[in-house]
Amino acid sequence: MAQVKLTKTQLRIEQVKLGRLRKYLPTLQLKKALLQIEVNQAQSEIEQLLSEFSIAEERVSQYASLFTEQRATDLFAAVAIKEVERVQENIAGIDVPYFKGITFEPPSYSLFDTPVWFESAILGVKHLVTIREKIRVVEEKKQALEKELKEVSIRVNLFEKILIPRALFDIKKIKIFLGDQQLAAVSQAKVAKKKILQRNARNAS
Repeated sequence: MAQVKLTKTQLRIEQVKLGRLRKYLPTLQLKKALLQIEVNQAQSEIEQLLSEFSIAEERVSQYASLFTEQRATDLFAAVAIKEVERVQENIAGIDVPYFKGITFEPPSYSLFDTPVWFESAILGVKHLVTIREKIRVVEEKKQALEKELKEVSIRVNLFEKILIPRALFDIKKIKIFLGDQQLAAVSQAKVAKKKILQRNARNAS
């Protein structure tokens, strides 16, 4: 660490620096708090979606015994994903993904050539796939938020534990040095004045 200059100019520089650090720190602390809330909400959303996924998976499994090899092939073709739509939204200064919707490939089977339960099974699997994709997007959102939270937390710690204490220490150090200098100057002036008075007194006598 560079040695701080013990001058009035440097004192003003350090005081301005301290003012800026103290002004910006609350903004960082607020951002950290907001990000932590968003991370917690994302985690709650993931847990809710996992619960929904489990329920949907159990419902779909009821159709498992009804599928022949050909029907299973038709099912997989019917639930093939064409596009997962997502949008980017800004949270606390960073862009994070949000699930918008999902588009499946057009069905290649004939409804008239399938049993009644087949359409219900397809709807169930589509619902399951939709939840799965939602979970993936929310997990990606959570990871982005956690990364930003980590970086902001590092900066908050840097301000609170290093930069602000260092600025306070340097200001105190400079003030003590300048105070000592001023005291020494006053003492020297008093000694010089005393000598002048003594010399004048001798000359007068």
